[in-house]
Amino acid sequence: MTTGRGTGDGVAGGPARHIPVLAPQATGFLNVRAGGTYVDGTFGAGGHTRAILATPGANVIGIDRDRDAIAGGFDLVDASGGRLTLVEDRFSRLDEIARDFGHGSVDGVVLDLGVSSMQLDETARGFSFRRDGPLDMRMGCDGPSAADVVARASLQDLAAIIATLGEERHARAVARALVAAREAGPIQTTGALAEIVARVVRGPRDIHPATRTFQALRMFVNEELAELGAALAAAERVLAPGGRLAVISFHSLEDRLVKTFLAARGRPPRGSRHRPEIAASAPSFRLLTPRPVTPDAAEVAANPRARSAKLRAAERTGAPPLAQMPPLPRLPSLADVLRGRS
Repeated sequence: MTTGRGTGDGVAGGPARHIPVLAPQATGFLNVRAGGTYVDGTFGAGGHTRAILATPGANVIGIDRDRDAIAGGFDLVDASGGRLTLVEDRFSRLDEIARDFGHGSVDGVVLDLGVSSMQLDETARGFSFRRDGPLDMRMGCDGPSAADVVARASLQDLAAIIATLGEERHARAVARALVAAREAGPIQTTGALAEIVARVVRGPRDIHPATRTFQALRMFVNEELAELGAALAAAERVLAPGGRLAVISFHSLEDRLVKTFLAARGRPPRGSRHRPEIAASAPSFRLLTPRPVTPDAAEVAANPRARSAKLRAAERTGAPPLAQMPPLPRLPSLADVLRGRS
């Protein structure tokens, strides 16, 4: 579910409303072949899935938390001739989902992170401050909303969430403003939140003052970094030797997590003269992108949302998966924030 989809020509299954950023490059790294099975963990508008299905005989399991995205893909399921299966679920469970459909291993996994253009453009979803709507931000249909977090989180927790996930240097001032404003009444709309933040944040004219706060709340509500970490580990478990992983991120924290994960799997720690008894584990991935692939000037000009995109890819080896996970930023849990415990 990328922040960088724009309109474009149709492919398999009829006209596509959106085209994902770096789609040809991501599909190229997957090395799609006839008879292979691939997981599109962020189905969205189906851009990556269409590109995979363009290879005759390739099969796709498409996953998305967003019920609207799954419903929007039904026509593509019909057009695929039985080669596409859609599942409403979290991509952190992609290995379990693949097994549920009879696939002990798969040949490729693609993850296109962030929030989709369709979600941003749907006022009722509450992802954007461009039009006033309910302060929701949930990618799925359940769980607490951003309004719940703003209403119940402590000042300390709000500041930590906004500073860490939004990388907002005015996080404490924003948190104080939100706590003060909610004493007068609940903050229930995107417009109200954006107005409060704009009173205390000053920044470049081309970036709305509330951009970082909205990003932080969305990532926290949807537990996006924890989901990503779990999805990377799930991909490592389910990819067959020679299978490919391609991840497109739009946020520095996401890209850092992907980079750290693949570096640890591609260059595992070795024993040293101080601890020679440590045996070096065999790498579980071979890096295909020593540096991230980024959009060229033409793609950014055609779709400004593409400017922050980074693509990293790796190929699974025959080594067993590693147990260690890259550390996540230290934040209160969503459950504890809603219980008032932090």
